[in-house]
Amino acid sequence: MPKTAPHRTTGTAAPLKLEDFEPAARAVLPQDIYDYIAGGAEDEATLWDNRAAFARYRFRFKVLASADRPDLGSEVFGQRFTMPVHLAPAAIQRMAHQDGEAAAYRAASDAGVAYCLSTLSSVSIEDLAAAATGARWFQLYLHPERAVSAAYIERAVDAGFSAILLTVDLPKTGRRERDIRNAFSLPDGVAYANLESRRRTATAEGPDPFAQNVNAHTSAALGWADLEWLLARTSLPVIVKGVVRADDARRAVEAGARGLVVSNHGGRQLDYAIASLDALPGVVEAVGGTVPVLLDGGVRRGTDVLKALCLGASGVLIGRPYLYALAVGGADGVRGMLELLREEIALSMSLLGAGRLSELSQDLLTRI
Repeated sequence: MPKTAPHRTTGTAAPLKLEDFEPAARAVLPQDIYDYIAGGAEDEATLWDNRAAFARYRFRFKVLASADRPDLGSEVFGQRFTMPVHLAPAAIQRMAHQDGEAAAYRAASDAGVAYCLSTLSSVSIEDLAAAATGARWFQLYLHPERAVSAAYIERAVDAGFSAILLTVDLPKTGRRERDIRNAFSLPDGVAYANLESRRRTATAEGPDPFAQNVNAHTSAALGWADLEWLLARTSLPVIVKGVVRADDARRAVEAGARGLVVSNHGGRQLDYAIASLDALPGVVEAVGGTVPVLLDGGVRRGTDVLKALCLGASGVLIGRPYLYALAVGGADGVRGMLELLREEIALSMSLLGAGRLSELSQDLLTRI
């Protein structure tokens, strides 16, 4: 049978934590689609270390702190949100559910958090904007032809997106061996909705034609001049996503970036790269509070969110967990996942003795 984007629910018990969505999604997704979402590059060492990094920290909690009703409200890029968690950009979400990105965006809007649309989405910029009214950011892969990137930016501005997240850690797609073994390709009925009609076809040789097709729409020669071009092209805040080094962070901010995302692309690019959480303190120190610093990679618990904030993050982005929730239950699945995470954050803040996010600091952590 041809592959199609599933729209299914399971009869299993309701998830109690974010990690419960993964086995439920695996049960309903075709194996190659599950592997595409779950997999990382090569040995998947970075994929697993993103999670392990959180386990290297323990809390030094306060008592008698009267933190029974913690305030989870946060502000980033001039916008106010109900909690410091947002949905990361992820490609071709109609592989997971027939409503794809639109369903995830509706859930994010209902939850009062931001949704970031991928350049390689399966719902267009314009259709996404029409799906809900919440905060929406656009993730940009710079195209080899600047005119194509300029068109993406103009469409995002016209559609009311409030920030551009420039991904800088994918000059070429990492070697994702699960996809190579599966000869992965887009499912029937799923396509990149934003790409130009004169779609380029990959001609490069290699074992991974899917990656080669993605590479046809990204700039392998991505450099600092491209960031400068983007900053001059738009008045929207430009956030540089995929930074792990202090010197890169400083240079991006000096160039005019209005924010950073510490990220190794979920372990899908360079394997054995530093875990996002381990890279976070150095980046935060380098920019000295001049711009917000977000983190993605490995966040699965409310305590993970709090550890990132204690280390200086202004918020976190989550990816795979909401894709699994989307596969299991569409917009309702993502709403449920976000509510679980909100409950965990609120309870853990109370137990930590922090009544508001501004009280979170490294003083509350110890590394083992």
